[in-house]
Amino acid sequence: MSGTIYVRERRKVEKGEKKPRFRVVATTGDIRLKVEHIRKLELDALASGAGVQVVYLPSGGDGSGKGKEK
Repeated sequence: MSGTIYVRERRKVEKGEKKPRFRVVATTGDIRLKVEHIRKLELDALASGAGVQVVYLPSGGDGSGKGKEK
């Protein structure tokens, strides 16, 4: 089995908060996920068990909801 899971850090998570830190953006290959938010340990275990790689995308923001200013 091969494929890729694309994730990014959630924008509204504070440091030390006990909520899943990553958001699944997309998957390729034969893997399907029924989860939006996931913890890093869970993501790594799932990826190693399924034989897929994980790509961490840049979050691109500070959580303010506004786009980057130029």
